[in-house]
Amino acid sequence: MRFIEQFFEWVLWNARVIVVLAVISSLVASVAIFIITTIDIFHLTLQLFAYPGAGAEVRSGLHNHAIREVVQMIDGFLVATVLLIFAMGLYELFISRIDQADRSTSSRILSVQSLDDLKSKLAKVIMMILVVKFFEAGSRMKFAGATELLAFGGGIALLGVALYFTHASENGRGGMAGRRRRKSDD
Repeated sequence: MRFIEQFFEWVLWNARVIVVLAVISSLVASVAIFIITTIDIFHLTLQLFAYPGAGAEVRSGLHNHAIREVVQMIDGFLVATVLLIFAMGLYELFISRIDQADRSTSSRILSVQSLDDLKSKLAKVIMMILVVKFFEAGSRMKFAGATELLAFGGGIALLGVALYFTHASENGRGGMAGRRRRKSDD
């Protein structure tokens, strides 16, 4: 009976290696999005060579197009970054520490200590994606009245509050986590 238990535990423990599929898939998707976004930047740069010789109306259209494209490119890089953080975090949590990352003197942004740590890092990048998407939508909006302008301003204020609480919880200020930490320090 002990042999069956040990074998089952061995199978169960080694089943974690299936996570490698998610790691590889996320890494491939991240690289693909980085490449696609870089190609988009190259094409946008080529389009902008027409900018100096164009008329005022064409320049205005190119200007608006360039701003929308740049915002979408930032969004692309952020999504690729989320996938990269996700791949590295899953690998460190389920398979093995990344020795090269531990020896590196660069930023510890990609170092993941727990599932909560991974969720926190992903949430911050996803929050930035939402900010970029909001900016992108706002750049295309045509305000017909004061109510729409007020609603847009309220959206900006809510984003600011969300960013504040995200930052405050990271630094131990504000929020329930910050209050709990301060009480335990007393």
